[in-house]
Amino acid sequence: MKNNNILDTESTKRKKIKKSIKLIIVFIAIIIFAYIAEDVMEKEIFSIDNSIYSYLIRNRNEALNTFFIILTEFGGVFAIVILTALLLIFLKKEHKIMVLANVIIITILNQVLKIIFARPRPEIMRLIEENGYSFPSGHSMVSTAFYGLLIYLIYKNVKNKYVKWIGIIFLILLILGICISRIYLGVHYASDVIGGFCFSIAYIIVFINIIKKEVGPE
Repeated sequence: MKNNNILDTESTKRKKIKKSIKLIIVFIAIIIFAYIAEDVMEKEIFSIDNSIYSYLIRNRNEALNTFFIILTEFGGVFAIVILTALLLIFLKKEHKIMVLANVIIITILNQVLKIIFARPRPEIMRLIEENGYSFPSGHSMVSTAFYGLLIYLIYKNVKNKYVKWIGIIFLILLILGICISRIYLGVHYASDVIGGFCFSIAYIIVFINIIKKEVGPE
């Protein structure tokens, strides 16, 4: 009985620590987004935008051009729709709800934010054409939320630790690659990408905590 009480206490402590870490991450992500958003609203261009944008453009080559043009498509509408459709076929009912709700909510939030801030895209040295406003980056926001949820589902449901961590690392690198691709291709400022990424980090933590209470434990 005493051992059970000790285990319960340790489990409660771990849960509190995890909750605290999540709250800290959400807080930091929101602060960064708010800081960027304030300057975007005032029509300012960050020095980091020009520095990163110029550096990536200066170091372009044909191989990287092809790589990032292909990579960025994994954060585009077509890829997200196809992957969502496949997940809706193969996942369990409660996970289907999570995936579908996540895609719909983050897409709506991104469009609303774009309309609010109405930031024009960079105008020079684009490798691809994009329409619409620049802040926050839709590819960064949607990819971080979409693949971020997949990371959570893999972490919670895949038993084989090698498959689990290979999948998680791959998806993390995919998110980061998609984010970088938007700057490299000349269709976003770095602040658009960082802002979108931070917003979605905060969003997906809150989303998971809310939705898992509604659909039940995995």
